[in-house]
Amino acid sequence: MKSQPIVGAAVFTAVMEAAGYRCQCEGECGNPHAKGEGRCPHEHDHYTSKHGRLVRLMAAPVDPLATDVAAARLPASELRAWCPDCHAAAARLARKRLPAATTDQCGLFDL
Repeated sequence: MKSQPIVGAAVFTAVMEAAGYRCQCEGECGNPHAKGEGRCPHEHDHYTSKHGRLVRLMAAPVDPLATDVAAARLPASELRAWCPDCHAAAARLARKRLPAATTDQCGLFDL
């Protein structure tokens, strides 16, 4: 492994070793990951393709909508390795699946 964060390196390393330094997304992002046998093929410090960009995995909660504060409190056993693309897509899908907010309250400009 060439790169790791300065802060939380022990937690990051524990998560990455458990994941085999590979993104643990299994379709939560909406992509079936057919080329990776159901799991995202992105690996830490590897390129996405011949002309792609370098992938830096992150240790993040299984729930992509968890706040940063909640994530910081979790032990390594409750985190998983995510590539930025899968994590962002999984968060978008999770937000879409949330129930619509009710608008029972009066707005400031409702007359």
